Amino acid sequence: MIELNLGLGELSEVVKILPQSGVVILQGNLASGKTTLVKAIVKARGIDAEVTSPTFSVMQSYGDKIYHYDIYQNGLDAILQNGLFENLLEDGLHLVEWGDERLEKALANLGEKCVKVVISPSQKGRKYEVYCA
Repeated sequence: MIELNLGLGELSEVVKILPQSGVVILQGNLASGKTTLVKAIVKARGIDAEVTSPTFSVMQSYGDKIYHYDIYQNGLDAILQNGLFENLLEDGLHLVEWGDERLEKALANLGEKCVKVVISPSQKGRKYEVYCA
């Protein structure tokens, strides 16, 4: 596990340690900065796009290979019901807000590893705990 305590202008430090492809699960309370981190990732990849949380659409894509999911409302079931689970196995970077242990286990059962980022408040701004599978 890697722990970083960062201010908003330092998100590039988190972005640098994340994989270029695969599944990244983003966890944290409401307004903890999950979508803000996705914005930093998209910007670091040189993609000029308006990044918003896909709360109601469940999934949005940016550029050719960045996929952003928000499964707050129905968890893993949202991905399964919308036929998006197979997408997680495709090439690209899959950023999943509100992913949980069920999603981690489902991916592990298929031999897929994922990275988990847990975001919480800190004195400096936010604490990012990055767990690599």
